[in-house]
Amino acid sequence: MDSSFKEILVLVAGTTPQIITETIYALSQKNPPIIPDKVYIITTTTGKNAIENTILKRNILSRLKKEYNLPEITIDESSFIIPVDVKGRKMADIRNNEENEIMGDTITSFIREMATDKRCRLHCSIAGGRKTMSFYLGAALQLFGRPWDRLYHVLITPEFESNPNFFYKPRRDRAIEVRLQNGELAKMSTKDAVIEIAELPFIHLAGRLNLQGKSFKELVMEGQKEIDIAMIQEPIVVNLKERRLFIGSTELSLNPIELLIYTQFLRRKKYFCKNDSAPDCHECTDCFVILKDLWKKEYLSSMAEDYFKIYSGNREKAEALIERWSESTYPSDIIRQHISKINRNLKNRINDKGSVHFYKIDSIRQYGGTRYGIRVEKKKIEIVT
Repeated sequence: MDSSFKEILVLVAGTTPQIITETIYALSQKNPPIIPDKVYIITTTTGKNAIENTILKRNILSRLKKEYNLPEITIDESSFIIPVDVKGRKMADIRNNEENEIMGDTITSFIREMATDKRCRLHCSIAGGRKTMSFYLGAALQLFGRPWDRLYHVLITPEFESNPNFFYKPRRDRAIEVRLQNGELAKMSTKDAVIEIAELPFIHLAGRLNLQGKSFKELVMEGQKEIDIAMIQEPIVVNLKERRLFIGSTELSLNPIELLIYTQFLRRKKYFCKNDSAPDCHECTDCFVILKDLWKKEYLSSMAEDYFKIYSGNREKAEALIERWSESTYPSDIIRQHISKINRNLKNRINDKGSVHFYKIDSIRQYGGTRYGIRVEKKKIEIVT
């Protein structure tokens, strides 16, 4: 592995602390080996007690390091991440839905914070703890993990899995008592034990979703909304010189003045956003305007340039437009008629009627007047000039 990273091992653990040393052992046997610089264990007070009474007090971690000549690996008080319930008490277990959500929020918040450090690489193991803890850890890494972070599951020979006498595969074989799959007790040699670590692929959503929520539930809802937008909203491409408008693969036929009007609303959305720092629009309508505002002096020049390109460089057409449509003389009734024709064209041509809402020139009553705009995401708009 790239030594420029600080290697961080994150585990979820319950009352079977063996998974901690088994994971450390398995990572150390990879080629090249992975030796964590820091270990974090997300658990409960019950899980912490089990870990301290076995791995630490019985010096099992120390024996593993000595036996395999591993560098210093420390598990101390700072290694434990324990959720706190609504009464401010550290959780002893996950016994109800509320505690389950608290655990999920704790795991998500921790991974989110750790992923802000670009100098570290996260190695997350979902092999221990309750199944919901494993799910939350994997989901958190999908939301915030970077391409260099890793997700693992540890696979152990069934007879040795969760065995209270087995914590890693020792160099010197020894016999330990195991419970066979038929339920009988027997002696097996540790040379028969196999510990494998499987790297699990996951979808990297970090940087692709705008996630502001704090709880896991909020983050999932925001993420789903972002994905829905990406899947439902087709890109809009306007080519002024060719007089062509595409919504996805569907081409719409607009006459020059309709194409000009529609392009002006797209420009308002894409280039005159009042919340330019926000990567997504969602239901924001701050770019919606009273019709006459589109013909203010600062916008007329860009409109004239668009008209100039639509008419293949006919400067007279552009100049006539500026002269005819100014802030004081714009023909509001005619513009509304064109908007109705544009929206009717969109409705007739777009097969998915539920998505017309995003592309039509919509109107809202606000601030004492009717404002017009387009609801499609600004990043879906491309204007070819």
